[in-house]
Amino acid sequence: MENSWATSGSAPGTTPGSAFGRDLHLDLSGPGGIRAALLRALRDAVRSGRLAPGTRLPSSRSLAADLGIARNTVADAYAELVAEGWLSARQGSGTRVAERAPARDAPGPARRAPGPVDRPRFDLTPGRPDVSSFPRTAWLAAARRALTAAPSDAFGYGDPSGRPELRTVLADYLARARGVRADPDRIVVCAGFMQGLGLLCRALGTGDGGPADREPDGVLGSPGRMAIESYGLSFHRDVITRAGLGTVPLLVDEHGARTQELPALDDVRDIRAALLTPAHQFPTGVPLHPDRRAAAVNWARSSGGYILEDDYDGEFRYDRQPVGALQGLDPDHVVYLGTASKSLAPALRLAWMVLPDRLVDPVLALKRTGEWQSGSLEQLTLAEFLASGAYDRHLRGMRLRYRRRRDQLVAALADHAPHVHVSGIAAGLHAVLELPPGTEQSIVEAARWQGLALEGLSSFRAPSAPGTARDGLVVAYGTPPDHAFAGGLEALVGALPPGAAPGPEA
Repeated sequence: MENSWATSGSAPGTTPGSAFGRDLHLDLSGPGGIRAALLRALRDAVRSGRLAPGTRLPSSRSLAADLGIARNTVADAYAELVAEGWLSARQGSGTRVAERAPARDAPGPARRAPGPVDRPRFDLTPGRPDVSSFPRTAWLAAARRALTAAPSDAFGYGDPSGRPELRTVLADYLARARGVRADPDRIVVCAGFMQGLGLLCRALGTGDGGPADREPDGVLGSPGRMAIESYGLSFHRDVITRAGLGTVPLLVDEHGARTQELPALDDVRDIRAALLTPAHQFPTGVPLHPDRRAAAVNWARSSGGYILEDDYDGEFRYDRQPVGALQGLDPDHVVYLGTASKSLAPALRLAWMVLPDRLVDPVLALKRTGEWQSGSLEQLTLAEFLASGAYDRHLRGMRLRYRRRRDQLVAALADHAPHVHVSGIAAGLHAVLELPPGTEQSIVEAARWQGLALEGLSSFRAPSAPGTARDGLVVAYGTPPDHAFAGGLEALVGALPPGAAPGPEA
C-alpha cells in the first residue's frame, strides 16, 4: 500500500519522531514504490528551494517513524542523494542539503544600456528620520521596565482609544512641550498619522468612501470638502478623497497657507475642515504666520468647521523657540495630530490625536469597527520612555545632530553653489532649494543617474492648485545615516546647475 500522507504528523500506530520530520511535508504518492517516491519528493523539495542549502534533515530513524516506513528505506534514499550531490553527510553534523555554487548567467540578450541607478547610493528624499539613530539601548530598558510593570489587561485586545498609561503621559508631555490643551480622555492613540487622518475624514464626512457603505450624516451633516495646502503629500490627499470628501487647495506662500481665504472658499465650496501644517509647512518649510493662525481659528469658530493640525516634526526647531501648537488657541475646533514616526521611528506605528469633545465618540465608534490598533506593549514602552525623561534626552541629541547636518548642507551650498537659494531651514528635517524655472525635472533625473535619490518640489503640488508652480528640490538632511551624509552632499552639489539665478517664489 502506498503512503500518500505528508510528514505533518506521524503515521497511524508509529512513535512520533523528530519535529523536523513532521515539518518536511513530503508527498510519497506516485508510481515506483516508497523508496522511489521518497527520492523524488526530496529531490523536488531541494530543487524548488523549499529545502534551502544547509538545511539539516531529520535522522533516518525519525523520518522513518514519521512516514511509517522502514528505517533502511530512508537510510538508502539519503545515501543515494548524497552520492548524487543533493545532500551532504558528515560525522557529527547529520545529513544536510548540499551547498551549491551560484549558477552563471545563461547566454541571452545583450545587457541593457546604462540608465538611472535602481538602488541609489545616497537617499535625500524627505519623510523619514535617521532610523540608524534609534535609541535601542534606552528603548530596550524602557521596554523591560514597562513589561515588568504591565497589568494583565495589557495583554488583551486593548481599548480603541489606546492604553491609559500612554494617554496620561502624552497629555502632560504635549502640554509642556507643544502647548497642547489635552485631557487623557480626549486622546486617541492610532497606528500612524494616516490612520488618524482617515478616521477623522470618515467621522467628518460620508463614511468609508463607497456608495454602498456611505454614512449619509457625518459629524458635520452632509458631505463636504476639506481645504488642503497647495503643497503637501499626495497620499494624504488620497486618504481624504477615499473617505468621500473633496479637496480644495489653499495657496501656500512665504507666510504659509492663505487661511484668510477660507471664508470665501467656504461660501462657494462648502469647506468642512482644513488640513494644515502650521509649525513647519510641508514641504516648503515655512511656519504659518500669526495672523493666518488667527484667521484659521476664527474661520473654524464661525463656520463650525475644524482645523486638522499635522504637527509631524514640531519638536525639531533650531534657530528660535519652538512654535506652539495651533490647538492651544481653540481646543474645541482644532484637532491635534502628532506622531513618533519622525522623533523615533516609523516602525513603531504610534501616533495620537487630541480631539474636541464632539469628535471623540464618532472617532472611537469608527475605530471599533476593525481598525488596526497599535500594540499595547509598544504603547506602554513609549509611556515609560516619556515618563523617564529618555524621550527628552533623545530629542535633545537628535536636534544637535540634525542641526549639524543642516549646517553642513548650508555650508556646502555656500561653497559650491552659492547661486542656489535655500529656505525652510529653521526647523524640521529637510530644506528647499530654489531652482531656475523649467530645470527641476532634468536635475532630478541627472541626480538619479549619479545614484542620488531626490524629490522635486513640484511632486508635492496638488494637481488642482492655482497659481504658478515653483521649481525646486526638497532635500532631506534627516534621512541618511551619518556615514553617508557627506557623500550625499557631494553628489547633490555636483547635480546642481552652475551659476544660474534661483527661480521666483510662487
